Amino acid sequence: MKFLHTSDWHLGMTFRSGVSYADDQKFVIEKICEIAAEEKVDGILIAGDVFDKSIASSEAIRAYDEVMTHICAELEIPVYVIVGNHDGAERLSQCNELLKKSGLFIAGSLTDRPQKIRTGDTDIYLLPWISTDKVKAVYPEKAEEIDSLEDAYRVVLDDYRNTFSEGQKNILVAHAFIVDAETSVSDIAAEVGKATMVGSSVFEGFDYVALGHLHGPQQINEKIRYSGSPMAYSFGREENQEKSVVIFDTGSGEQKVVPIPQLHKRTTLMGTFEELKEADLEDEVRNGYVKLVVTDSYVGLNSVAMFRERYKNLLEVTGKDLEQDDGNIKMTIEDLEKADTDPEAVFMQYCMDMMGEAPGEHWLGLFREALTEYEKGIAGE
Repeated sequence: MKFLHTSDWHLGMTFRSGVSYADDQKFVIEKICEIAAEEKVDGILIAGDVFDKSIASSEAIRAYDEVMTHICAELEIPVYVIVGNHDGAERLSQCNELLKKSGLFIAGSLTDRPQKIRTGDTDIYLLPWISTDKVKAVYPEKAEEIDSLEDAYRVVLDDYRNTFSEGQKNILVAHAFIVDAETSVSDIAAEVGKATMVGSSVFEGFDYVALGHLHGPQQINEKIRYSGSPMAYSFGREENQEKSVVIFDTGSGEQKVVPIPQLHKRTTLMGTFEELKEADLEDEVRNGYVKLVVTDSYVGLNSVAMFRERYKNLLEVTGKDLEQDDGNIKMTIEDLEKADTDPEAVFMQYCMDMMGEAPGEHWLGLFREALTEYEKGIAGE
């Protein structure tokens, strides 16, 4: 049997400046559906973070409804979904028993019995995002054995392994942060929660472990793989990642990586003001999502307006600090455009970039006094 492994769609995500990724997400998910049909897969595994927020927007819910209807009803391919740390477990798993009849299997929260679906010669185990407290509550008889999240995973997966059937292939779908796995800028939750890392040994025994949570596609070992997010959600490392899905064949054990085309290429461009203004670039770069690093001058609203004529999807600008030769200040387009209406927010962002911390009340007070004097001067008082 063949299964397509994907994760971390983050439906409803927007960039900080308010740019919606809805068109990009629709584009890549359509490509995933095309790949599933071309590969004639027997199921699609979605390893968590279908949505970007626990309370998803109406637009995100509509996109989810449309794609699940297309896959399950039109393509007639079963879908196996687990809840990730971004998803709202109760919302995503509503009408779960009813949806199973349509070929949509959802694991919203941990239960005291493995959530296992048998299809042909394969048993698919669905393990949603867990915490130590949740595992202790579900397995009270094992509570004293659980001192870490890794202990919690071991307790749960030992229980799962005890239900293995001879002759069956065993696939685990999970949402976890593996020790030494590579993160990207958009893996904010993972970076903040490094205490949630677990060793890969807890997943031993499964023929394939379809992981979600980290956005960079990567193979942890022969049996464990992150599919990564279907599109790039940050600048930096993700710019160079080839986004993809994985086709796992239970018969041969083959894991085939299939690239996903992107609607917008994501690129960081560095240079002087004049170099960036006059750069001869391919349309794919110029029309994609762009971050500019201006090395020789401060970037204000006038500069942004000029750059926007050349880079229509400009998202972020880093310009030279006005006073420090070696200092840079990073601003999203939204930050620059709200300077007139919310200067205090811009000041706080400046302090974060230059000092690595938010200003205290003393510095905010001084800023407010200076701003008041400036406004009086402008008014001629």
